[in-house]
Amino acid sequence: MLKIDELKVSYGGIEAVKGITFEVPERKIVTLIGANGAGKSTTLRTIAGLVKPAHGRIHLQGEDITSLSPDRIVSKGLTLVPEGRRVFPDLTVLENLKIGAYLRTDSLEDDLNWVYDLFPRLKERSWQAAGTLSGGEQQMLAVGRALMSRPKIIMMDEPSLGLAPIVVKGIFDIIQEINRQGVTVLLIEQNANMALKIADVGYVLETGRISLTGSGRELLANEAVKKAYLGRPSHHFGRSGNRAPNFLPLLYASQQQTACFLSGMGEPFPTIHRKERTQHESLWKPVQHWRVILRDGPAGRGQWGVPCGI
Repeated sequence: MLKIDELKVSYGGIEAVKGITFEVPERKIVTLIGANGAGKSTTLRTIAGLVKPAHGRIHLQGEDITSLSPDRIVSKGLTLVPEGRRVFPDLTVLENLKIGAYLRTDSLEDDLNWVYDLFPRLKERSWQAAGTLSGGEQQMLAVGRALMSRPKIIMMDEPSLGLAPIVVKGIFDIIQEINRQGVTVLLIEQNANMALKIADVGYVLETGRISLTGSGRELLANEAVKKAYLGRPSHHFGRSGNRAPNFLPLLYASQQQTACFLSGMGEPFPTIHRKERTQHESLWKPVQHWRVILRDGPAGRGQWGVPCGI
């Protein structure tokens, strides 16, 4: 259904995607897994027409869409759920959903009912401002908005990012249900364990190149994939199934200049050390069994951390 051939994408003089080739079969779930900076999001953004490739071709159902604008690509039946949800916070849930159908001129009633069947919470909150929804509800809204264009293939960029484990499971259940109803899914995820469990086909992307391919089950059983991406999951992290390296500093400080570090990451409950700066000395104090969270601070999204000023 979707074919990517020798795709290369550069930012300035840096080649982010280095000649990748892969296919997305019709009515299947395909996942790209890889570390941050591997080129996953760049690949999806290029397919969606948001980034122009330096080389290669993109075909959707046999038609070359490489040079088409994003709105033309949506009209062909391909849509993207962006990383970070990107809802319109000041608009209502219903208005956000209607924006997903901005190219359509026919009735939206059946599709609104379909989205509400998939996400009953959105129907309950249809007149609520999107910015007041929880993270999980905003992710539901982002997926529902994409479905309003009646896509043949939906691409999802990190749908589990920053969500609680119980919410993540619900999102993956919905992805499978959307696929069962005939929509092809191209998914990129750092939660490799859950992504591969639902995927018909998986690709491992490393520094802009595809290094492995196979069915989801085959990649789950692959020792190299296990070692690199399937570390022992911990429910104490914002990204279920990923582990932070030992002594990863949180690049966020309170006004009191309190700095926090993590240690003991191999244990069920990590130990958190708080460093208090005084005029004469720096004093480390361990704080046991503190829940680790994913914090969006000045260090930028995606840094592991704990709240300072414990």
